Amino acid sequence: MPARADVPCLEGMADFDVTWPWSAGVPLEPGLTCVFRVRNEARNLPWVLPPILAAVQHVLLVDNGSDDGTADVARRVAAEQGAADRLTVLDYPHRVARAGGEHLATPATSVHSLTHFYNWSFSHVRTAYSMKWDGDMVLTPEGSRILADLSWQLEATKAIVAMPRHPLTVVDDSTGWLDLSLRFLEPWVYPMGPEFTFVKAFDWELREFPDDVERVVLPQGLVVEVKWLDADEYAHWRTEGVDFTHTRLYRKLREFEVDRAIREGRAEELGGLTKVVAPPGVHVIDHVTQTWLRQAPRPLVRHSLPSSLRERSPRERTPR
Repeated sequence: MPARADVPCLEGMADFDVTWPWSAGVPLEPGLTCVFRVRNEARNLPWVLPPILAAVQHVLLVDNGSDDGTADVARRVAAEQGAADRLTVLDYPHRVARAGGEHLATPATSVHSLTHFYNWSFSHVRTAYSMKWDGDMVLTPEGSRILADLSWQLEATKAIVAMPRHPLTVVDDSTGWLDLSLRFLEPWVYPMGPEFTFVKAFDWELREFPDDVERVVLPQGLVVEVKWLDADEYAHWRTEGVDFTHTRLYRKLREFEVDRAIREGRAEELGGLTKVVAPPGVHVIDHVTQTWLRQAPRPLVRHSLPSSLRERSPRERTPR
């Protein structure tokens, strides 16, 4: 007899109810599963997937209505890495409310809710730890090795892992602007369990965790968040009626400022931006992730958000 759904979807579609593995009596294996929720990320995946596949035990890619061949690219890249058996591709065909006011107006148990989308996606994880990852985030080789080491170190503990990421705006194949203005620190790796599921927040989904959970903070310079100047990077936000000057949206405000400054030819005037030019024949994403970040003086970022804007912070420790 099938297990009773933990979170039945509002629309009554059983295939999109959320049933957690612990409720269904499904044992979780040791290891780390990276969960992508993606839409039209075919352009990025050849950079994004290889270092992730080298670092984790399994990759779960949930395709939300892509029309650029995202799923096919994912399968091809995994096969090229000899990891086809460690990739699972699922289809989530429902339109998901954009972050901001649209999200706020959508019931949390609707198939159109970010909250339900995330819970449904992560309910398919079958390892003891899961990692939320975006289809535009590229690990450096060092980041991949550190994450691979952590995947077995975490087995004996209940900890979350936070990793700073550095936005990289790609102007063309050889030129980019790296934003090193602030220390954007966000937890990415969590244990699987009933205390670590997603709930609805004002502008997006939020993963819960106990107040006393231990937190591992990884060094700077391990991951870049790729943004393309020739693309609409903010289609998933409904800007109308959303106050991007509100402190809880500071990161989005900064992203808009950077995008606008680069487009208007005044990037040099905006503090914290570093122009990176790759050598001939080398793509700027490869140059930044494989060479530039490794050679850059530390600390990369000397500033952070004021304490009043930081998320709640469990005790931190340095990974072994």
